[in-house]
Amino acid sequence: MNYLPSREEIERLRQRYPAGTQIRLNHMDDPFAPVPPGTVGEVTMVDDGGNIHMRWQNGRSLSLIEEADDFTVIAKPEGSAGA
Repeated sequence: MNYLPSREEIERLRQRYPAGTQIRLNHMDDPFAPVPPGTVGEVTMVDDGGNIHMRWQNGRSLSLIEEADDFTVIAKPEGSAGA
């Protein structure tokens, strides 16, 4: 993918997935070494390319991409918008 999100899109991602957001993975679009479906993790940050950096409960740290991967937000950190 050669698409780079705009600053506004990155800011929306950061607001939607603040650090500490708990996510359950439904499916990861990675044919070589995906995180298994059902794995729960915590957002550590959203980078300037729109990748959602994760700390998975199984020790992995593979990032999510909102348009490519299927996941569910299960909890937002205290004090965040939409919590």
